[in-house]
Amino acid sequence: MKRREFITGLGAASVLAGAGVAGPAQARPEFKWKMVTTWPKNFPGLGTGANHLAELIGAMSDGRLQVRVFGAGELVPAFEVFDAVSRGTAQMGHGASYYWKGKSEAAQFFSAVPFGLTAQEMNGWLYYGGGMELWEELYARFNLVPTAAGNTGVQMAGWFNKEIRSVADLKGLKMRIPGLGGEVLARAGGTPVNLPGGELYTALQSGTIDATEFVGPYNDLAFGLHKAAKYCYYPGWHEPGTTLEAMINRNALEALPEDLQVIVRNACKVANLDMLSELTARNHAALHELVTRHKVQVLPLPEDVLKRLRALSEEVVAEIAEKDAFSRKVYESFRGFRDQVQEWHAVSELAYLTARSLA
Repeated sequence: MKRREFITGLGAASVLAGAGVAGPAQARPEFKWKMVTTWPKNFPGLGTGANHLAELIGAMSDGRLQVRVFGAGELVPAFEVFDAVSRGTAQMGHGASYYWKGKSEAAQFFSAVPFGLTAQEMNGWLYYGGGMELWEELYARFNLVPTAAGNTGVQMAGWFNKEIRSVADLKGLKMRIPGLGGEVLARAGGTPVNLPGGELYTALQSGTIDATEFVGPYNDLAFGLHKAAKYCYYPGWHEPGTTLEAMINRNALEALPEDLQVIVRNACKVANLDMLSELTARNHAALHELVTRHKVQVLPLPEDVLKRLRALSEEVVAEIAEKDAFSRKVYESFRGFRDQVQEWHAVSELAYLTARSLA
């Protein structure tokens, strides 16, 4: 009987070991990471998206990898996130790649391109169109591993303290607008200003800037931008589907067991879907409140303004492709995918939305 119990015990132990279940004497290595972000701490949608990603990693790893989130300015300033993660001051960062055009012009393609890809199309390019491989190749130069970790969907064109009736109204306009959209505005005669989100309200209210874009109604309402500007314009020509990133220090990632590396990457995919889903759900309620309660004037940009911005955008993006060989490679991949998916969406998404809007 004792011999049978002994053999049974061995069998049970083998099953547990085969399933990867650690016995009481086996200590599981645990890791503690820091994540720095470009967003104000706990800011709705973007800041909470970083929090959600950290929580996912903790839960999916059963507590083996804990990530502490630091908002902009808590550990490093908003625009020093890239360098902090590259150096290893923090193991992760959460932001948007167009902030790092000073590192590489090509970085902007992986966040938002004016009149470029929507959120759905960006995911298609990144995951199945070669975009992620190019992004990883670029960030490898800086000891970083990039991942898509959120998307805003189509943004608003922004908040203005004067009406925009023609292209002439863009001349001399001081506007907070990052990335390629800022370069397009400059060519239209405006002055782009790059400010972190936490400074927008004060800058707009004080007159330091005449206009600002950020994301959309949900985030704009949280910032109180309706208290600082009268007019809110659409559509967000400059950011039609902005991908937010989680960048990871390569040494830190490779130091993890293989299963935790997979967990981190897949947690980012979940966060990518979750942020887009949340903003899609919350923007319409926030827009309704802005219009009905706060009496915000929500207006379309005139067609001639959009046409001019589109033409300038094509010039700006094409010129970036001439900066260096890698920028050319990314541009050709991006543009090729856009042309293909545009043909498909003409008979799918666009055709359906047009049909749905018929009276």
